[in-house]
Amino acid sequence: MSFKLLWQLSVRNILRHKRRNAMLFAAIAVAVAGVSGVNTLIRGMQFDMLDSAVKNLTGHIKIHAPDYRDDPNINKGFPLEQDFAPPVDPAEVMGWAARIRIPAVIMSERETRGVQIVGVDPSSEHISFLGEVPIEGQNLTDSADGRILIGKELAVQLETKIGRRIVIITQGIDGKNREKGYRIVGTYDAEGTGLEKIYVFTGLSSLQDLLDSTDVTEVSIRLNSEPTMLSIKDMLIGAFNDLAVLDWQELEPQAAAMFIFADGAIYIWFVLMMSALTFGLVNTLITSVMERVRELGMVRALGMSKSMVLVQVVVESTIIMAIGVAFGLLGGYLIYLSIADGIDLTSFADGMEMAGMSSIMTPVLQWSDFFLVAYMSLILGVVASIYPAWRAVKVKPLDAMRR
Repeated sequence: MSFKLLWQLSVRNILRHKRRNAMLFAAIAVAVAGVSGVNTLIRGMQFDMLDSAVKNLTGHIKIHAPDYRDDPNINKGFPLEQDFAPPVDPAEVMGWAARIRIPAVIMSERETRGVQIVGVDPSSEHISFLGEVPIEGQNLTDSADGRILIGKELAVQLETKIGRRIVIITQGIDGKNREKGYRIVGTYDAEGTGLEKIYVFTGLSSLQDLLDSTDVTEVSIRLNSEPTMLSIKDMLIGAFNDLAVLDWQELEPQAAAMFIFADGAIYIWFVLMMSALTFGLVNTLITSVMERVRELGMVRALGMSKSMVLVQVVVESTIIMAIGVAFGLLGGYLIYLSIADGIDLTSFADGMEMAGMSSIMTPVLQWSDFFLVAYMSLILGVVASIYPAWRAVKVKPLDAMRR
């Protein structure tokens, strides 16, 4: 029997029960659209966590002294040549920044807080959140700027404001305390309040003068492409064999674990939704087979083999699933377009910040996810048709004709 004839029989059987099959098409389409739409949100959360981790003064790769993370102070710094540049292809690097980042105490006229003071060259900080956040007042001008930039929330806690002076106490290269008064040049407004409470910024060379050191404590490198990270990291390890070269996953293990979990969440969500749908598909196909017992017996009596009966039922299932998946993917794409500008979760900002995400959830569309949903849905359709097909094959022509 030709496949064309099997196709015609399958299509006719589907059209004979328009209402039932239309409901099944709709169920498949809604399930696939839901899976596809939620996948874009999960991907958005995943890449938002990556982006937040990378911009949080981390970069894709960071270089510092091997024991700096255990005891962050200027004694764990290292010198950089005047014309230093990372020994990698410039086309693969978005930018890099050398910094000093050490613990300090900040005091206003009324309050005292523990912070991390970060010496930066503002022209290099386009790779971090500092290059993107809105700033009230002024930003630092250059590496020699001896003023200070603090977080908006920290200014509230210290009961101070732009233009006022604060005092910074930290440890110099000789292990003795250093104390200096700074004038607040501006306040930055980061996503959430965690960063605003922790980091205060001043000029890199200005901070080096305070600490009596020409060293830096870290070099942060941000890449243009995540997949190139491991090869560039290996290259940097060879160039800086006396320093620690770590990627963002090692520096931000919690964000890395959540990033990996997002991949698993996509599969879990798909399996849950499509498994429930599979039961409906199996039930519908079994009902169809039971209603056509006499018909199946007749075609068997006319010479259709068991294998052809099995193939016909599988073809019917595949057609139903394919149509439902096609409309479902279209629905998923429309869902993505409707929320492409992002979902405002400002009211949950504190919780989002703890998860390492911004308060605006922006979906990310990856066509590979759509192809995966289509591919796995069709496989499930074939698998779901096996039992009904087996029931159809078990029908004996003589028994069927007697009904």
